Amino acid sequence: MAFDPSSRDRSDILRLTRGEKLSAIERIALLAVVGIIVVLDIIGLFLPPGIDFFVGLVSIASTAVLILYLWSPLIASLATALVFALSFFTSNEAQVLTAAAFAAGLIMRLGWTALILSYAGLFLLASSAVAFADTDEPVNVGIYLIIAVVSGAVGYALRLAFARGRRLEVELAEKAEQERQAVLAERRWIAGELHDSIAHHLTVVSLHVQMLDDDRASASSQEAIRIAARKAMTDLRFVIDLADDGPRSTGIPSGDLAASIDEAVEEFESAGHTVLRSGDPSDERIPRAAEIILARIMRESATNALKYAGPGEIGIALDVSDESASLTVSSPLSDTPRRELSSSRTGIGRMAERVLGASGTFDAGEIDGRWVVSAQLPIARA
Repeated sequence: MAFDPSSRDRSDILRLTRGEKLSAIERIALLAVVGIIVVLDIIGLFLPPGIDFFVGLVSIASTAVLILYLWSPLIASLATALVFALSFFTSNEAQVLTAAAFAAGLIMRLGWTALILSYAGLFLLASSAVAFADTDEPVNVGIYLIIAVVSGAVGYALRLAFARGRRLEVELAEKAEQERQAVLAERRWIAGELHDSIAHHLTVVSLHVQMLDDDRASASSQEAIRIAARKAMTDLRFVIDLADDGPRSTGIPSGDLAASIDEAVEEFESAGHTVLRSGDPSDERIPRAAEIILARIMRESATNALKYAGPGEIGIALDVSDESASLTVSSPLSDTPRRELSSSRTGIGRMAERVLGASGTFDAGEIDGRWVVSAQLPIARA
């Protein structure tokens, strides 16, 4: 059965489990109405003359207690009950009952289930007391019940309207936050793609620029720079295409593990390192998702090795089993690191993020004078 979130919102409103608060417009309207009635009651104390002072005072109090609903519906209801009890001594209980009937709207607008039911019960008892009271003129309590029902319906309608308005504000705020997070995620993604693809090639270019003064390595360095620049432009177009909402261009590069390892070996050897590699990157047991991640790990590891590795052998070991695929890249640490090659210091974090996001394990650190990067990814089997 399908779940309708709006039905849950309606049920929460119908439960009336928590007190409400009046809006600014409602507060101003309540103060204005109560103020006008109180002023008229005060004038009525003197015009016409001969009105009992205590009768007028109870009449004013029955209206003034409505202001207490701005702070606490419970206290206001208790004050209304007290004024109603006093009205029997001044014989104007019908007037106080009228104010209590109008207050039913405020109870429905502000109160919770227990308070609403209690107020309704007490109002019926008060109406019965007025109906059976020993008075000179009969009292039609049906009028007060109708006023209370109409006032309560208006209060409940306002409660529903303001609840829907608040819910809409929350939904709009959540949507705005989701859009903001989406923009931030896209920015992080673009920055990560630029770091993973472009930074590697620029590292190769920077390394071989330093080797141009060597006549023996000048020709090979020029060729390495030309290849790295071409690959950087290709990867840059790839990132731009992915960031663009328009049609994607053909020939988008993908995560090819074998090609990444071959490219890294070629760059290591061009930089004067010997390379010891093991494992078959074309092993069919490696899932496509794992291959893409390992290819990125290989490229980032190659970037770091080209920047910081000292003279010596670089090892690339790929181990594939039925349960996992692991890649280990180790390089000798240099006693004098190349300070002219800048670093964003985000490569290791991004590698770890990729591997851990695929439920794998990642480790990078110094072991016996060598910098070792190790990534292991699980292989899902049917």
